[in-house]
Formats: sequence, C-alpha cells, structure tokens
Amino acid sequence: MRRGIVATAVAASLALAATACGGGSGDSSDGPVTITWWDTSNATNEAPTYQALVKDFEKANPDIKVKYVNVPFDQAQNKFDTAAGASGAPDVLRAEVGWTPAFAQKGFLAPLDDTEALEEKDAFQPNLIKQAEFDGKTYGVPFVTDTLALVYNKALFEKAGITEAPTTWDELKADAATIKSKTGVDGYWGSTSAYYAQPFLYGEGTDTVDAEAKKITISSPEAKKGLTTWQGLFDGEGLHKADTTADAYAHIQDAFVNGKVAAIIQGPWEITNFYKGSAFQDKNNLGIATVPAGSTGEAGAPTGGHNLSIYAGSDEAHQEASAAFVKFMTSADTQAQIALKNSTLPTRDDAYTDEVKADPGIAGFQTVLPAAQPRPELPEYSSLWGPMDQELPKIASGAETLDKGLATLETAFADLLPDFSK
Repeated sequence: MRRGIVATAVAASLALAATACGGGSGDSSDGPVTITWWDTSNATNEAPTYQALVKDFEKANPDIKVKYVNVPFDQAQNKFDTAAGASGAPDVLRAEVGWTPAFAQKGFLAPLDDTEALEEKDAFQPNLIKQAEFDGKTYGVPFVTDTLALVYNKALFEKAGITEAPTTWDELKADAATIKSKTGVDGYWGSTSAYYAQPFLYGEGTDTVDAEAKKITISSPEAKKGLTTWQGLFDGEGLHKADTTADAYAHIQDAFVNGKVAAIIQGPWEITNFYKGSAFQDKNNLGIATVPAGSTGEAGAPTGGHNLSIYAGSDEAHQEASAAFVKFMTSADTQAQIALKNSTLPTRDDAYTDEVKADPGIAGFQTVLPAAQPRPELPEYSSLWGPMDQELPKIASGAETLDKGLATLETAFADLLPDFSK
C-alpha cells in the first residue's frame, strides 16, 4: 500500500480522536486490520451487491477485514458528523457528494491526493473529481454518479402521435395536453422537492446562489422566471396537480411505473424499480432524455452521486487499509459489477462496458450525463435545499405566492450564509 495518505492527513488525525470504529479496537498486532465501512445505500436494492463485494475484497486481501454497516441515508450525515466530532467514526464513508466539502472543511476527512485510493484519478470523469475537492485537495473518490432526466413512457407518447421527447418546458406542456386528450392519461407530474426544481434555475442561467461572487440569487429575476415555469407545470391540461403529502415521491413513482402518467423527472437510482412496474416490463419502453431547456436554451440538472471518503481520525494502519479498499471498490471492474447488479451509473468511462451499456436505462442516463452541472465548492450548498423543501410545496399548492416564498428563502439563505450578499 502507498503511505502518502498518512503524511497528508497527519494534522487532521492529531486533531481528532484516533478511535474510529476500525481504528484499532479488536485488532491484534499480528492479525488482520479491521476497518469499518458505513454504506448509505438502499438496504434492499443496493446493499446486497456491496456486501458481496466486501467478501471479494477480503478474499483478495486476507490482511484486511471489513466491518460492513448499512446506515440509513437520511440519518448518515448527522450520525457521521456527531461521530467524527467525538469518537467512533467509521474508517470509510459512502458520502453524498454534497457532504464531502462540508466534512472536509471540518477536518473530518483525509485528503487522498497521491494515495493508493486515487492512483487512477485520471480515469474518473473530471467534473466528478471536482465535486470531491475542497480548498485544492481531493477528499473522496467518485463511487456512483447520477443526475436527473426526463423519463417517459414511449408507448403513451407514440399513442398520442408524439415521436420525440420535448426539449423545452413549453414543448413539455403542449405534449402533456396532447397526451391527455389522446390517451386519457396525464402527460406530466412534477415534484415539489427542491432538488427537482434545480433544472428550472439552470434553464435560466442561474442557481440558488452564486458561490464565486458570494451572492444569494434565489430571488433574482432569472430565478423567479425559472420557478414561475416550474410553478406553471402543476396546473393545466394533462398536468398533474402538486402533491404536497409526505408520500408524494412514492405517489409519483408508482403512477409512472404503472402507466398512469406519461412523464416525470427522475434519476437513475430508480432504474431497477422502473422495470418492476407494469409499464416497463419491456425495458425498451423507457424513454430517457435530457431535462427540457429554459428560455436561455440551457438544459441540465444537478450532478449527484456518492464518494468514498476516509476518516482523518483513523490511525496509519487503518487509513492504509481503507485506501486499498476504496481503490478496489472504485476500480473499473468493480464499478461494472455494481452497474450490472444495481443499474447505477459508473463514475469512470472504462466501466461502461458493452454489457453495462446493454441495459437501456444505464445507456439512456449515460447520454444525459454531459448536461449535468457539478455543484459549487460550497460546504453549505446542499443545506440550502432544506428551506426550499419547506417553501416550494406551499408555492406549488397555491398556499403561498412565489414572491413571498422567495423572500422567505432569501432570508433563510442569509442565515446559512452570513457572508453572502443578497
């Protein structure tokens, strides 16, 4: 194993308690090193694949044992934050890309440049490496990636006489009305979730904030225009009204996979579930296109996914073992296996083998990845979606005006980013 990881992380390691879950407890001087991995994937659909790969790694590396722990995704960020700030943090964390800069800023993650974990750095897509960086150093290795796309039911589109996916929001609105009149099924059902509203901002050439200029832009004319378009897709012929219930995500997904709505915005993490629905028993009925463009002609969605990061508080032996494990889990061969089992998107081009691309869902999402926009290097960026998830359902349902909602968001953002101007 390469030992650069220890030298680059020594300052952070000294600042933290070196008592990570795998940081020495239970290891004998002449026995294998045991590292702990917190996997935040879906325990039913994805985790079994990772558990099998852990066994493969242990067979190939008899001097390393991996204690696998599946931590619910919605709890993992707070759990790691608490554990890393005290003791008991895992040696390796599957971190959502938005968490990486936040944890790096706190000194919880070890920089991985010039380590075994990043020996094949050039094989990964550059925009994904960028999302693992903070303050000039790399704190994670891209594990799986994703973005949003317009997914649609080809049979319903064809029945309505529509041969191509819409490329603008206006076209989507018109197509939804046509589909409703020709098939009786709603053409589009939008989400009130903040993450799913991002493409509407990008379509007007803006975002929630301008990280480089340190300015809050959620109430800018461009943002207001984008969210006006978003709001308008909850009311009209063939457009499903806003669902503001706690189970909205499940309702939208169920309607789509069973042919009760023709198109939604969704990510590749649902590919395997698409195929379980009655509408997609024939996998080739699943259409996948870049999200429609706004008035600027811009089209794109956030780049999402997960990195594998190493805890800065682990001791030398555990960081070295962790680096070997991260390299194995992010290798081209392992990523191809994961894609075939879980229908997730690899983060390196050499993992898109012919066999992987034979899955129409993976092949379709691969075509929209170039339009995905990486998140800015701002530790608080993902936190901005919290206030949005509170306000956007009120706006979508008509319980609050767009102007009032944006003013509320601007104030909430200012609290999260006190150094930013409005």
